Amino acid sequence: MTGTPRRAVRLLLMAAASLCVLLPLLRGATAAGAVAEFGLGRGATVAAQLGSALAMLTTFLLAGRAADVWGWPRVLRWALGAMVAGGAVTVTAQHPWAYLFGRTVEDAGSAGVLIAALASVPVLNLPGRITRVVGGAITGVATAYVLGANIAVRIDAAAGWRLGESLLPAAAGLLLLVSLRLLPRDRLPRPSTTSAPLCGPGLALAALLGVAALELGPSRGWSDPLVGVLLCAAVLLCAACRVRAVRLARHRPGPPVPGVPARAAGGAVAAGATLGFAQLGLMAAVPVLLLQRGVTVAHTTLAMSGYGLGMLAAGLVARHWRLTPMTSASLGLPLAAVGLATLHFLPTGAGQAALVAGAVSVLVGFGLVVAQIPYLAGFLAALPRQRRAAASALYPAAILFGGVLAQAVPGSTSLLTGEAGHRELETVLWVSCGVVALVAMLLGRPVVSLTVAGAAGAQHLLLVALAGERVADRPGAAVAALAVGAAMGLVAWSRRQQSERLARVRANEIALQQAVLHPIPTRLGELRLVGHYQPATAGTGVGGDFFEAVRTPHGTRVLIGDVRGKGLQAVQTVTELLGCFRSQAHETADLGELAARLDRQLARLAATRGDEELFATALLLQHRDGGAQVEVVNCGHLAPLRVGPDGVRTTPVPALLPLGLGALGLGPSPVPTPLALPDGSALLLHTDGLSEARNSSGEFYPLGERLAALRAADPGRLVGDLAEDVRDWTHQLADDIALIALTRA
Repeated sequence: MTGTPRRAVRLLLMAAASLCVLLPLLRGATAAGAVAEFGLGRGATVAAQLGSALAMLTTFLLAGRAADVWGWPRVLRWALGAMVAGGAVTVTAQHPWAYLFGRTVEDAGSAGVLIAALASVPVLNLPGRITRVVGGAITGVATAYVLGANIAVRIDAAAGWRLGESLLPAAAGLLLLVSLRLLPRDRLPRPSTTSAPLCGPGLALAALLGVAALELGPSRGWSDPLVGVLLCAAVLLCAACRVRAVRLARHRPGPPVPGVPARAAGGAVAAGATLGFAQLGLMAAVPVLLLQRGVTVAHTTLAMSGYGLGMLAAGLVARHWRLTPMTSASLGLPLAAVGLATLHFLPTGAGQAALVAGAVSVLVGFGLVVAQIPYLAGFLAALPRQRRAAASALYPAAILFGGVLAQAVPGSTSLLTGEAGHRELETVLWVSCGVVALVAMLLGRPVVSLTVAGAAGAQHLLLVALAGERVADRPGAAVAALAVGAAMGLVAWSRRQQSERLARVRANEIALQQAVLHPIPTRLGELRLVGHYQPATAGTGVGGDFFEAVRTPHGTRVLIGDVRGKGLQAVQTVTELLGCFRSQAHETADLGELAARLDRQLARLAATRGDEELFATALLLQHRDGGAQVEVVNCGHLAPLRVGPDGVRTTPVPALLPLGLGALGLGPSPVPTPLALPDGSALLLHTDGLSEARNSSGEFYPLGERLAALRAADPGRLVGDLAEDVRDWTHQLADDIALIALTRA
C-alpha cells in the first residue's frame, strides 16, 4: 500500500463488502420478475440455491488460499471481475439456465470479494483498532443496505427486473476500475516458506457434500437415498481426515503449524452461523407476514430496511464503545431472540404490522450484528500470518452454513418460494428464535438471556391476562414487551458486572493484604499464635495498622503497630517498616537495637517525604526457646493484655516515644522489659482500633470487661470471639484493627 492513502483503500473495501450484503437483498427484490419471465419452477429454484451455495463455499476456500499466495488486492480484482461477468450474463440472459449460471458466477464473485475484504483488515490495521474498523465498515455497509434495498424495489417496479439486476454489476465494474488505479498491480513476492492449507481437499469435499445434502434435503425429502448418501459421505470424510491428521501429527515431530486459537475461531464460527441462520429466517418470514396483511411490496421492503438500521446502530455502538464478546452476546442475542418471537404477534392492520415489523427488524439487526463485531474483530486479530486469508474463510463459511441449516428447517423453502402457510411460518420463526436463544446461553451470560426472555414474555402474558389478546397485539404492547425485556436484561447484566467487579476488588484486596501483611503463622518456635486484621475501609485490604511474626536465630520475634495517617501513604509507610523489620530481625541480636533501626528507617522516610509529623507506634516482642517469659520493647504503643485463669490484666511495660521521632537513635538502645508468660495464659497484642471502637451512643468498646466476659485463653478462640464481639458492638469501624494472641505451646 505504499503511496496509497489507507483511508481511500478502506473506503474501497467497505464499498466492495457492501456489494456482498446487497446482492441477496437486491436479488430478492428483482427475482419475481425473472421467475415470471423464464417460468422457473421449484426444481430450478432449488438447483440455483444449491449451485450458489456450492460455488460460494468453493470460492471461500480457493480465494483464501489465492490471497495468501498472490495477495488480497489481486483476489479483490478477480472477484470484482467475476461479479461484473456474472451480472452481465444474468442481465442479458435469454434462457433460464444462462440466467441461473450468471447468478452462480455473481455469487462466487461476491464470496471472493468478502474474503479479500476480511483478509485485508489485519494487514491494514493494528490489532487494537480492528474493532473500531469493523464497526465503521458495518456502519457503511448498513447505510448502503438501506439505500440499495429501497432503490432496487422501485427500479424493478418501474423499469423491470433487468435494470434492477444491472445495478450491482455496474457498481462492481466501477469498483474494479477504482481498484485498478488505487491498488498495486505488481506481482507480490512469493512466501519463502510454504504453509499447509487450512482446509485440506478431504475436508473441503466433506463440506461441499454436507452443503449439498442440506440443500437437497428439504426439496427431495430427508429419506431420499441421495441425501442420505451425501450426508454419510460427508461424515465419513470428516472422520477420515481427522484420523489422518492425528497420525501425521504423531509421525512428523516438529513445531506445530500456527493456527487460529480455538477460542477465537469457535466464538466467531458460532456467532457467524447464528447470524446466517437468524438472518435467513427473518428475511423469509417478514415479507410473508406483511404481504398476508395487505402491505405493499415497497412498504415491505421499507420494513425490511429496518434490519440495515439495526446494523447501522450496532456499528456505531462498536465504533464508540469497546464491547467485549461476553457483553455483546449477553445483550444482543437475547434482544434478537425476543424480536423474532414478537413477530408471532404482529397486528392485523397493514400500517401497524409494517411499523411493528420494521421495529422488530431494527432490534434483530442490532442484536445479531452487535454480537458479531467483537467476535469477528478478535478472530481477525488472531489470524496466523502465514495463512491469514485462508483462515479468514472460516467466518463467512460459518454464515453460509447457518443459512443452509436454516433452509433445512421444515417450511423455510416454502417461505422463500411464497408457497408456505401459517404452520410453516410459525415453525421457521420459533426455530430461529430458539437457535438464537440457545447461542445466547452458550456465548453470553445465561442469567441475562433468561431475564430478557422472561421479562418480555411475562409482560406479554400480563397484557393478555389483564387486557385481552386484542389489546396485547397492538404495536404499543409489542414495543412495551421489547422495552421491558431490554431494560431487565440491562439490569441483570449490570448486576452481574457489579458482582464480578466486587469479586475482583475482593480478590485484589486479599492479594494486597497477603503481599504487605504476611499471614501470622499458627506456630513459631515454642509459641502458638493467631492473628486477625480488619481494615476500617472496605475494599482496601491494608490500612495503617501492621503486624508481623518471624522466626530468627535469636528466637521468635513479633511486631505490631499503627502508622499515623491513612490512605496510600500510610500503606507505603507500613510496607517500609515491615520490610525493614523482616530483614533486620535476622541480623540484629538485641531487640532494643532492632527498635532503634526501625526508628532510624522511619526517620529517613519522613525526611524524604518532608513530613515532620510522620511516626508510628509499635510494640516488639521476643521469645527465646526454653524461656518462661518474653521480652518487650514498647514504642508508644498500647501495653499487652494478659488473659489467664486469674482474669485480664494489663502488663507493666513502660512506653517509649513512637518510632520516627529519632529518640531511640540519640542514646543507647532501649532495654527490653521481661514479661512473664505462665502456662495457661495468653498475651493479646492489639491496636487502638479495638479499644476505641464506638457503639451507636459513642461509647468506647470496654475491652477489659468484654475479655473477662469471653473467658477465652486459647489464642484461636480468643481472637475469633473478640473479632465477632467488636463487630456486634459497633455498626461501623472508624479505624483499622490488628490483633495477635500468643501463648506458649
